[in-house]
Amino acid sequence: MTRSGVFVAVVMCALVAGCDDSPTSATNAPVVFSALLSPANEVPAIANAESTGRGASQVTFAVTRDSAGAVTGGTATMYFQVNGLPGGTTFRGAHIHSAVAGVNGPIVVDTGITAVDTVAVPSGSGEFTFSGVTVSAAVMNGILANPSAYYFNVHTPLNPGGVMRGQLVPVG
Repeated sequence: MTRSGVFVAVVMCALVAGCDDSPTSATNAPVVFSALLSPANEVPAIANAESTGRGASQVTFAVTRDSAGAVTGGTATMYFQVNGLPGGTTFRGAHIHSAVAGVNGPIVVDTGITAVDTVAVPSGSGEFTFSGVTVSAAVMNGILANPSAYYFNVHTPLNPGGVMRGQLVPVG
């Protein structure tokens, strides 16, 4: 898939997921964020064989609220696609971290991929979806209030600290 194909796919997914919803919506409607993933965004920037990779992610939150409208938590569906990586690359992590651009931060939402339970891109390109990921009220409120203070990234054995990353941006 070409780089433009990745961006078109993310835009199309956002349209299908209901990008008309605002992050401050008082309903339980899905809230969608995207991130363009680049090895140059990692801290420090990636300069090895995986530096040619690119990707995109879309995170759709099903926000739960109490009867007063306060956020009580929710779930996430995390979709990401990558291309331009060396053939045979495997992912050993995919997460949302709490930190602004240029700073590394702790994992706050995890897809569940581990060093044991990896996913592979034999051709150097691929796409993955992880659904039903639990998100706490505190994290959900933080992302809704300031999505640019959070980033999505993926990790490989060659780059265990992260191979590509992008800050969350509201869609719609």
